[in-house]
Amino acid sequence: MELLDQPLAKLAQRIAGATRVFHEHQLDFCCGGKHTLRDAAAARGVDADAVAAQLAKLAELPAGDQRDWSAASTAELIDHILTRFHDVHREQLPELIRLARRVEQVHGDREDCPHGLADHLEFMFQELESHMQKEEQILFPMLAAGRGMMAGGPIQVMRMEHDEHGESLRRLAELTHDITPPRGACNTWRALYLGLRTLREDLMEHIHLENNILFENAGRTAA
Repeated sequence: MELLDQPLAKLAQRIAGATRVFHEHQLDFCCGGKHTLRDAAAARGVDADAVAAQLAKLAELPAGDQRDWSAASTAELIDHILTRFHDVHREQLPELIRLARRVEQVHGDREDCPHGLADHLEFMFQELESHMQKEEQILFPMLAAGRGMMAGGPIQVMRMEHDEHGESLRRLAELTHDITPPRGACNTWRALYLGLRTLREDLMEHIHLENNILFENAGRTAA
C-alpha cells in the first residue's frame, strides 16, 4: 500500500486526524517524521498495515475545520505557532510542575509515585523557554522578513534542540509509565497525567509544524 512508504511527516500534513492515530500507536511524526510508516511501525513493533488502514479511512473523510498549514504563508504559520504553542506551553508547564510537586509530596511513600517528575518538568520548561526565546528573537523575525535563505544556521540549531525535546518526552514517559495513572490515583494525580498527555501532544504537533513545514519551506518561499 502506498501509505506504508510515505514519511510520517507527510502523512501528518496530508491526512486530517493522522496525528491522533500516530499518538495512539506512539509513532513519532515530529522528530522522527522522515521515517516511513513501514519503518516507524516496525521499530515500534506495531502492525503497519493496521495503521495504514486507519489512515486510509481518515483520508476518505472531509477535512472539516482542520487547517492545512502547509498552504499557509510563513507569517501566518509563525503567528499560529506563537499563539497556539508558545503561549500555551508557558501556561501549561508551571501548573504541571505545581501538580507534580503536590503528587510527590503527598504520595512520595508509594512505589509507583513519579519521583523526579517535577524536577524533570522544571528542566523541560527551562529548556523550552530558552528555545522559544531564540525563535521569537532571532529565527522567526528572519523568516517573517523573507530571509529564510540566510537562516540555515539557526534552523539547524533549532532542529537539534527539537531532538532534545523529543528525548525529554521519552524520559517523561519513563517516569510516568507512559503517562498512565496507577490504580487508586487521586484526582490531582489524574489531572496531572491528563495535562501531561496534552503537553506531549501539543509539543509534538509544535515540533512537527516547525520541522516539517516552517523550516522545510524557509529556503523556498518568502513570507
